[in-house]
Amino acid sequence: MSSLDEFAREQAILNTLTAQGRVVVNDLATEFGVSAVTVRKDLEGLERRAMLRRIRGGAVSVGTSDEGAFEMRLRHSRDVKQRIARSVAPLVRHGDVIALDSSTTCYYLAKEILDRRDLVVVTNALRLAILLMEQSSAMVLMPGGVLRRSAGSMVGPIGDVLTGRGRINKGFFGVIAISTVHGLMDLSAEEAHTKQFMAKACDQVYGVFDSSKVDGFGLHSFAGVDEIDAMFTDDGMDAAAIEQWSKLGVPVHLASGPADRGTGRRTDRAR
Repeated sequence: MSSLDEFAREQAILNTLTAQGRVVVNDLATEFGVSAVTVRKDLEGLERRAMLRRIRGGAVSVGTSDEGAFEMRLRHSRDVKQRIARSVAPLVRHGDVIALDSSTTCYYLAKEILDRRDLVVVTNALRLAILLMEQSSAMVLMPGGVLRRSAGSMVGPIGDVLTGRGRINKGFFGVIAISTVHGLMDLSAEEAHTKQFMAKACDQVYGVFDSSKVDGFGLHSFAGVDEIDAMFTDDGMDAAAIEQWSKLGVPVHLASGPADRGTGRRTDRAR
């Protein structure tokens, strides 16, 4: 593994932490074929981004009560989230007014629509807003609120900011979990509250998430089942679950895998 660059080493370190809970400097140096000094620099960089905690001789996972640091989530299931983003991107047309939340899947979606002209994006996501500012011509509206560091988002009572300013064509939202009773869900009350305001202002609401969220655990609903126009995920979602959502009138679209990219697969359902 001596050919690994810094990014690949960091990914390997995070994968080991996820599986084992801790890493040892000397073991990593041997595995990567680099010096212990290089490994310590990798760990220092990850610690600065709150992705691990250094201890003598290595590092351990960072315990957290919420969904985790944005950069760690950005790397988790990256290829799957990128496929989902590509499958959703055609819904966004030139001149649309859209909402994007602070989920990492929406961040990848933003990267897919950088070329859209006359786009207006309402978002509570700091990193997503910076991406659009630097690489697109989109008008970006951030309702404001209180900075939530782990998610890189602004949360708070933004209803007054959005009320009376027109409708948002389409809203795209990541989830912690989905429920046939409660709809789209989040773990953080503040995040769910903000997403709820955004979703209420949208003519169409779409859930975008990797299939690991299907069996996730959420506490707070931000969009009821009857408010969801469609959901986009990967083919890891169980067929029985897809059928269950179909009976509720919510179509589930499955992003194509690497072997059949561009063909797409989706359930044959419409609201």
